[in-house]
Amino acid sequence: RDPLWSRGLGDVYKRQVKSNPYNTDLDRNPANFQPLTPLTFLERAASVFPDQTAIIHGDLRRSYAEFYARSRQLASALTLHGISRGDTVSALLANTPAMLECHYGVPMCGGVLHSINTRLDAAVIAFQLDHAETKIAIVDREFMPLMQEAIALSDTKPLLIQYDDPTFRDQTSAVDALDYEGFLKQGDAQFDWLMPADEWDAISINYTSGTTGDPKGVVSHHRGAYLLAQGNALTTSMGKHAVYLWTLPMFHCNGWCFPWTLSAIAGTHVCLRYVRADAIWNALSDYDVTHLCGAPIVMSLMITATDDIKRPLNHTVQFFTAAAPPPQKLLADMKSAGFDVTHLYGLTETYGPSVVNDWHQSWSDLPEAKQAELKSRQGVRYLPLEGLDVLDPDTMAPVPRDGKTMGEVMFRGNVVMKGYFKSAKATQAAFAGGWFHSGDLGVMHPDGYVQLKDLSLIHISEPTRP
Repeated sequence: RDPLWSRGLGDVYKRQVKSNPYNTDLDRNPANFQPLTPLTFLERAASVFPDQTAIIHGDLRRSYAEFYARSRQLASALTLHGISRGDTVSALLANTPAMLECHYGVPMCGGVLHSINTRLDAAVIAFQLDHAETKIAIVDREFMPLMQEAIALSDTKPLLIQYDDPTFRDQTSAVDALDYEGFLKQGDAQFDWLMPADEWDAISINYTSGTTGDPKGVVSHHRGAYLLAQGNALTTSMGKHAVYLWTLPMFHCNGWCFPWTLSAIAGTHVCLRYVRADAIWNALSDYDVTHLCGAPIVMSLMITATDDIKRPLNHTVQFFTAAAPPPQKLLADMKSAGFDVTHLYGLTETYGPSVVNDWHQSWSDLPEAKQAELKSRQGVRYLPLEGLDVLDPDTMAPVPRDGKTMGEVMFRGNVVMKGYFKSAKATQAAFAGGWFHSGDLGVMHPDGYVQLKDLSLIHISEPTRP
């Protein structure tokens, strides 16, 4: 549980590796080692299930073969316009097919994807553009005025590409920007895309909310995205060809890595530009949605819809929520409506959710009040997270497992960020003692389940603060 390198014994570890007889003349080579990256999920899905529906958006349907080809075209076009390894491409987009393509096409040419929260003001976006040194920005027509305002405040002047969403009916005149579809046509659908040189290479940068200062740029790597994406499928029991409804903004921690998860199981993305009760209920029924994520407010929106809006469901739908625990009545109403609700917890720094309230079957026989109490806990670590604990931040000792003694929730493992971009001091402080310090206060229960106590600091539904 405490590897040598975490105790400052890196040299000892290296000597032990070198002296291990099973390492003699058994080196890494292309036949036995490839960098982990979620980009291979899409390649495989397109190869094995080329005709499977990958994306539904209004009247639009795209197969995995088309999804893969368009992502490669995007990567090729970005390369033609000068994007290479380590360059930042920003995306100010709604939950649309273009946003899904950016999650593959940008890293396919070695670029780093910067997904921008569409709810931010221009000054904050300007800071992010400058800090990330954005070279190209792909912007939804609806948000182009916001981007133009941000660029006017920024020292960075990225090449603008405008995406026209077919479900967005506003005919606001276009700005001086390249058309997204025209831009894609410049690219090669057979582009020989780049594997990461190292799985530690950055795949994305996401910014914290910056409520107490300038936002911090959380850098994620290909390895972590690969592992968390698979962890999502295992944690949510996503079967092959699952159907996922996008009520969670894709700009939140890269949509909690679900843009990559769905390719791993050759599932279907149902894009949703606006989170409205009628659109949600129609999608749930029309497309046999199996999974969706969202804050408790999304559940309230669904449950309080009038009867003429609600649609009957022919199967149980898995709903994954975060932020403060939902009220007991809301949980009961969701269950009656055909939803199985699971509580998640995580931070931008942990690729989104990395803690789950794994439910024990025996708990379902308990009184509803007790079940609600158990559901209010954040839970236990995801499979790809190696360490989760509540520690005394001064001594770094675990707090008593009594469900009462407060400490700081800390994480350790491969789904913890690389660090904060251009902020060595903040990175060092965040990783002090060999653990990532979340800043969240919580307790550890006797059964090993974590529960947060300072609920105002729960991060998962919004990018984290510095």
